[in-house]
Parts: sequence; structure tokens; C-alpha cells
Amino acid sequence: EKYEFTWKGKSQCLPLAQQRSTATLRPCPEESVNFETTQNLYIEGDNLEVLKLLQTSYFRQVKMIYIDPPYNTGNDFVYEDDFKDPLERYREVTSQTTKSNPEAMGRFHTNWLNMMYPRLRLAANLLRDDGIISISIDDNEVHNLRKICDEVFGEENFIANIVWQKAYVANMTAKFISNTHDHLLVYAKSFESAEVGKFPRTEEQIEKFQNPDNDPRGPWKAENLSAGKYYSAGQFEIIGPDGRKYLPPSGRYWRCNETKFTEWLSDGRIWFGKDGTSRPMLKKYLSEMEDGLTPDTWWEHETSGSNKEATLALKDLFSGEAAFDTPKPVKLISRLLTLFSGKDGIVLDFFSGSATTAHAVMQLNAEDGGNRQFIMVQLPELCPES
Repeated sequence: EKYEFTWKGKSQCLPLAQQRSTATLRPCPEESVNFETTQNLYIEGDNLEVLKLLQTSYFRQVKMIYIDPPYNTGNDFVYEDDFKDPLERYREVTSQTTKSNPEAMGRFHTNWLNMMYPRLRLAANLLRDDGIISISIDDNEVHNLRKICDEVFGEENFIANIVWQKAYVANMTAKFISNTHDHLLVYAKSFESAEVGKFPRTEEQIEKFQNPDNDPRGPWKAENLSAGKYYSAGQFEIIGPDGRKYLPPSGRYWRCNETKFTEWLSDGRIWFGKDGTSRPMLKKYLSEMEDGLTPDTWWEHETSGSNKEATLALKDLFSGEAAFDTPKPVKLISRLLTLFSGKDGIVLDFFSGSATTAHAVMQLNAEDGGNRQFIMVQLPELCPES
């Protein structure tokens, strides 16, 4: 049977995305920095129209897209579309919040989907074959976003749902359970062509590698020689330097057969402790490991920042004023760039907000010598004067 995710107004989304824009990009040298030499763009305007205008110059040119769209938590979003109620906004009509009325809630999701869908269709055209898009969202729309991303980018191109610890202190006023996480959905333009980097090891992680026996291969750390997965050849007796005999712990197996163990032992890769009386361990050498660490899907606030950290940083820029609601921390975007942008790719953010993505691009370029370029898109907004 055919599976289809649909909603009222979806059939109008594709024609809307394909409709030629009547807008024009107007350069503003007087508001720019290094206008003649910069490779970065900051564009003010409705991102739907801007995405249409970018199709010619940036078709399949963007390495990474990151967006932090409206989460649809009850505040009306201000982006133009062709799906608004012609009479009144639904909240005024119902005189209630959408959370208490299933019919209104469905319409609430519908308006958000009609806003997001054409923009994602246009954004997909801009990604390179090895490009990746990452989208911040919370529990309110993550299920709907996952469905439209499966349709736009292909279910087979889903890479991960990263869970970011946006808050590290529970909200004691929460009715049931305090929400301390957001989602980062990650899709590739082509799963087979995608390139994902690794995180550099921290000094603390590197310090775990020691060299107490002056091994010529350099620092190492001891790893468990046994494993829980059944391995028939991994049941044999090991005799230590002092004659002690060792078998795998109950329910476990040596992670090698006897022949391989003998090779490791002869090569000095087995460690029985400083005095030779401990259970055998396998030496894992820092010099033989791949550069960097494979990322996982749980991003803690210590390494990825928090909403509070981002808010405080913005307040410092605006003399204590909260100039933007729920900004993302630079640490979070930097980690995404490290994994998905390469060192010289174009990075697009068409829900730019406080321009944290631009900040992260410039900061990371300064740190690793990269030449990433950014394109930021945001509705014109009045900002407090600093």
C-alpha cells in the first residue's frame, strides 16, 4: 500500500515553491564590512523568496545547512505564506490555546507544515551531493518534521536524531516532567556520498594514555581483553608471567583466539600490570588510533553549551538586554560545523535569528584555519542599539 503523509494545503506547497520570485537582492555596501572582498552573505528578507533567488547561483553548491526554525509552541510565526486564514488568525477565532482543542491543534500543525515544507523543498536543491542539513526542533513538532524530511530528503538519507541537553537544571514548576532537551535532525543529500567528521580528543581524554613500560610505540591505555559476545574460540586458558592462570569472567569470552593472543603477547601488546600479577589487558596505542572520536547522539551541555549560556552571551553584547529569544550557543553550532561543513564549504542558515551560525563559522575558521563561507537569511528586524 502507498504510504502518504498529507495535510490541508500541502498540494499548494510545491507550486508555491516553484513560483518565480518577483523579489530582487539589493546590495548594501554602506551596511557591510569588507563588501568588496568578503565571501560571506547576510540577506534580509522572507526566506522563502530568498531561497528561490539562491537557486540559480547556489544550486548544489552548499555543503551544510543548519536551521533553527520556529518550534510552533503557541506563538504565531511571522513568515509569509499563502495558507493563512483569510478571516482571522485561528487563535482569535477559537479564543483559546491550541493545546486544548484537537481540531485547532490540527490546524496549528497544518500552518506550521505549510510554512516549512516549501522552504525545505527549495533548500534541498541547494545541497551538494555530499551536503548535509541539520534542523533544531523540540518535541512539539519533531514527529511532523521527521515525516516531511523523510519525504523531501528521503528516508534512506536520514543520518541521526541528535539529542541536545539544552538545560542542566530541572524546571521545578513543570506540570509533570521538566523538558531539558531539544532535537537536531540530520539528513544527507545522499547517504552514500555524505561526509561526517570526528570530534578532536580533549586533553583529558589524551591524558588517559600513559606509557609506564616505556613502550617504543608511545602512550597507550589498557582495555578489557574479554567481551560479552559469544565467541567459541575465545575460551582458553592464559598463563601470566608469574604462572597464574586466567580464564574469561563467567559469561564472557576472550576477544581473540589463542593464536592471535600469542601474537599480541609476543609483540608486547598484552599487559599484566606493573608487577605482572594482574589479569591480562590489551594495550591500545594512541598512535594507532584514528584521529578524532566518532560522535554519538547524546550531546551534553558541558561540551555543547546550553540555552542559558547562549542567552548570557547575547546579553553581554546588548548591555544586559535579552535581544533575542532562545538563541543557540556557539558551542552547539561549532560541533555541527566540525562534523558536517568540511573546512571550506558554504554554510547556509535561512532562519538566522541572532546569527549564531555566522559567529560559529568565523570562530571555527580562526581556530582550525578553515575557509568556510556563510549565507545567513533573516527577516528584517529592529535590534536594540548597542
